[in-house]
Amino acid sequence: MKHWHLTLLGVALCAALGTVHGAEKATATRVVQDGWRVGIEYTLKGEDGKLIESNKGKFSLVYKHGTGEMIPGLERALAGMRVGEEKHVVVKPQDAYGLVDFNKRKEVPKTELPPNAMKVGAEIARPEGQGRVRVFKVHEIREHTVVLDMNHPMAGKTLVFDVKVVDIQQEPSAPSAPAVPSKPAAPAQPNKPARPK
Repeated sequence: MKHWHLTLLGVALCAALGTVHGAEKATATRVVQDGWRVGIEYTLKGEDGKLIESNKGKFSLVYKHGTGEMIPGLERALAGMRVGEEKHVVVKPQDAYGLVDFNKRKEVPKTELPPNAMKVGAEIARPEGQGRVRVFKVHEIREHTVVLDMNHPMAGKTLVFDVKVVDIQQEPSAPSAPAVPSKPAAPAQPNKPARPK
C-alpha cells in the first residue's frame, strides 16, 4: 500500500517538474523579434567609460521590438537574443540620437530668458503651442544673446551598452470588436411550466 502512494507521489512530482521544465524551455526558445515585448537590464556608459545610467538591480526597461521605441543601433543588436543572454554593444551617434545638427541651435536675446538661464548647460522649457513644451539647453552666452541648443543631450555621442535580455513576451493581439446583434435580443422569459397534453 505504501508503494502505491510513493508511486503516485513520484508521478505527480515528475509531471510538475516536466511542466516547469516545459515553461523554462518555452521561454528559452523565445528570441527578440519584431512585435514582441522585451525586457532588458542595461548599463550605459560614454565612450570615455563614464557611467551615464543603469537599471541593473532595479526595474527592467520594457519596449516593443521593431517599432522604433529603442534607438536603432541597440534595437538591431538585441534582435535574435534570448532570455538570459548578455551583450556588449557600441552604438555610434548616427545609430543613436544622431550627429549634432548645428541648424538646431538658435540665438535669442537675453531679455527673453529668465535670469537663472544665464549659465552654460542650463535647461530651459519653452512653450511651442498646442500645449507642447520644448526643452533647450544653453550652449553659449554672448554679450546680448544666448545660444540655445535643441539637439538631444546625447546627440553626437558614441554610447556603450552592457545589456541583458530578462524577458520576452508575445504582444497580445488586439481584442476584436464585440459582435453586434442584427436585431434586439428578446427579454428573458421566466420558465413556463409545460402544459399537460
